[in-house]
Amino acid sequence: MERRQNRPKPDDRSDNVEKLQEMVHDTIENMREAEDHMEWASEHEQEQIREKNERREEAIAGFREEIKDEHQHQQKKK
Repeated sequence: MERRQNRPKPDDRSDNVEKLQEMVHDTIENMREAEDHMEWASEHEQEQIREKNERREEAIAGFREEIKDEHQHQQKKK
């Protein structure tokens, strides 16, 4: 029986900034769609939407911090 060695893939961070920016964009779109839905939502659903959008705002802030970190990492490599 042949044994394979599991080797980790090399760390390719070259497109992380673009992926993170896309995640920010998608999250903002989700927030807007949720806010549009609030017009027809019950009070309970509206509260859930507000809470979820707060979490989305926190996620966006985290994504933006990661974007800064990745950008700095890429600048160091140049």
